[in-house]
Amino acid sequence: MKAWQRKIRTAQRILACLASLFCCAASAAQTVRPLVAELGNPCKGRVEYYNDSLTPLNVVLEARSFTVSETGQISYRQLDPGIHLKLSVSSFRLQPQQSFYVFYEASTEASPAWFVLYAAFSGFPFRTEQGMSVRLELPHTVYLLPKGSLRKDEIVIKRADFVAADKKLVLEVENTGDKFGRVQQTFVSFGKKTQEAPGFPVFPHSKRIMEWPFDEAPSAVQLLFSNFKVEGPVPARGP
Repeated sequence: MKAWQRKIRTAQRILACLASLFCCAASAAQTVRPLVAELGNPCKGRVEYYNDSLTPLNVVLEARSFTVSETGQISYRQLDPGIHLKLSVSSFRLQPQQSFYVFYEASTEASPAWFVLYAAFSGFPFRTEQGMSVRLELPHTVYLLPKGSLRKDEIVIKRADFVAADKKLVLEVENTGDKFGRVQQTFVSFGKKTQEAPGFPVFPHSKRIMEWPFDEAPSAVQLLFSNFKVEGPVPARGP
């Protein structure tokens, strides 16, 4: 390869790295509060969008329904026709270092139900290596919940195994009820020592499989909900 070709490729790599750094900075500078809202049905909500950068940005809102698989993979689709959503605005200009509030009313014919309100930010003063404009999407997830809450006897730990060969804890939790629930915190015990793991949602009549890496075998796991806790032992399992 000739010297001039090497210089061009080096410059291209540097530009790609700079574009990546700009994208990371843009992501960190935009804020959506709150990320998750658990509301009644019908509901009135509010979401704040904050621009911490020095550049005015254009924001376009789009609502989508979604499904979460047992392993946590999310599939998006058009907003279900049974969900009725009214926004105070669907697009706006977000000034530098300013907040903008969007108000909404939502209802559904059958609850629980859920959707995500995506905010697409554009107008960043840089482009990708291919010359394309950068567009950043940030979510605000809304759960429309009926009265009443999930009961302890509706949550079952179907599996809690430590797979020694992979050094990981595999947890399978089933929600047998009609209500949506959320594990606020997960506590994994190693004898007298306890380590915290992330919480996660549990959808009605669904299972959720979680995996976490650990260097040693846990002895027990505890799931903390808003008004109860569920716990069980963790037997070690070979390859």
